[in-house]
Amino acid sequence: MFVIIGAIIVLGSVIGGYVLEHGNLHVLFQPIELMIILGAAIGSFIISAPLKIIKASIAALIATLKGKVYSKADYMDLLLLFSDLFAKARKMGFISIESDVEKPDASPIFSAFPKFMANHHAMAFMTDTLRTVISTSIPPHELDALLDADLEILHEELVAPAHSINTVADSLPGLGIVAAVLGVVITMGKIKEPPEVLGHSIGAALVGTFLGILMCYGFGGPLARNIEAMANEEKEYMNVIKVTVIAFVGGMAPPIAIEFGRRVIPMHVRPSFAEMEEAIGQRKK
Repeated sequence: MFVIIGAIIVLGSVIGGYVLEHGNLHVLFQPIELMIILGAAIGSFIISAPLKIIKASIAALIATLKGKVYSKADYMDLLLLFSDLFAKARKMGFISIESDVEKPDASPIFSAFPKFMANHHAMAFMTDTLRTVISTSIPPHELDALLDADLEILHEELVAPAHSINTVADSLPGLGIVAAVLGVVITMGKIKEPPEVLGHSIGAALVGTFLGILMCYGFGGPLARNIEAMANEEKEYMNVIKVTVIAFVGGMAPPIAIEFGRRVIPMHVRPSFAEMEEAIGQRKK
């Protein structure tokens, strides 16, 4: 939603200012120039990016329109899920949650948090981590290093579309110049035409440069930064899973392990101690 609002503000400000200065909107309507710039940009993107990055970039662009972000409720659900799992593991042993981890769909604990289960990255990260803990005797410090490596790989995959889109965005001003040069070449063929014809033709050529710069700094670059920000939020969410599990594996009681996880949640979406205590208390009733 905010992406669409931002795009409307960008176009409204630029075109509105042009109109207020008594500019002719007809001159800005140059579909061929737009076709040259966008076509060349898409082509260069296909040349530079492997298929998996192309697919990931399309998915990331769609995600920016949905405005996917983690809320306080999402983090509370995550910590409450851990509270239920750890309470069972503390009472009956770690092996008692093996069935929950192996078949989350059939687990009453996981099924109570359908939104978390729909998050495939988080589900895979949590269940794989708990499987490792259950099936091995890995020390907490080695588990920490393992999860750091896993998070780094995940983050690199999530941020790759942002880097690819940013590269294309950086090329847009140059492609705008290409479109403008082609327009000047066409204008040279009209050199014997009246000044008003030449003026219109030169103006149309310059629109190519305008469009390239506008698409770079008004849309392409901001979209890339939005995708990168979403990748960082995903890593922050996964980091809460990592810290909470390591705290519990290190011998912390469930409430303390949950507190470790709560303390690494970003401040603007972090539930308070009292909120978590009340939510956990309600689930025990």
